[in-house]
Amino acid sequence: MSNDQPTPQWQQPTQSDPSFQYQGAAPGSQQPWQAPERGRDAGGVASGEERTSAMLAHLSAPIAAIVSAGWLTIVGPLILWLIYRDRSWFVRNAAAGAFNFTISMWLLTVVGWLMIFTIILSPLGAILLAVGALGSIVLGCLGAYKTYHGEAYRYPWQFKVLS
Repeated sequence: MSNDQPTPQWQQPTQSDPSFQYQGAAPGSQQPWQAPERGRDAGGVASGEERTSAMLAHLSAPIAAIVSAGWLTIVGPLILWLIYRDRSWFVRNAAAGAFNFTISMWLLTVVGWLMIFTIILSPLGAILLAVGALGSIVLGCLGAYKTYHGEAYRYPWQFKVLS
């Protein structure tokens, strides 16, 4: 007795089969396995290099504010954005946010200095200078802390220049 159809040595399992797995699924999983994003581990958490670079993007503005009396605060976040814009979404987002916030605080400081040179508006100018300096330092350090722990940080006020 000959059989007209050869018997397949392997049959495709169906979803009702308890041993069914999607092709490429992790063992025991019903979901397909996806490769982690570049620079991230299998859990989707930013790598150590990404977290450190994002932290530096946030800290570069307060450090430059102390070193350069507030005039070069936009340079650090801009350099990190240029380096990581195509390599890491996490660092790019952190550097763009830090740059945008720093531009906002920088403009606030310039307006404050212009008001200080007028006699009538000098008290308001001093308040704007204090808000600009403290905002840059406090929120920059808060952003650095959160990004170092793997969280994305969004500044409260910013002009969208970079994204």
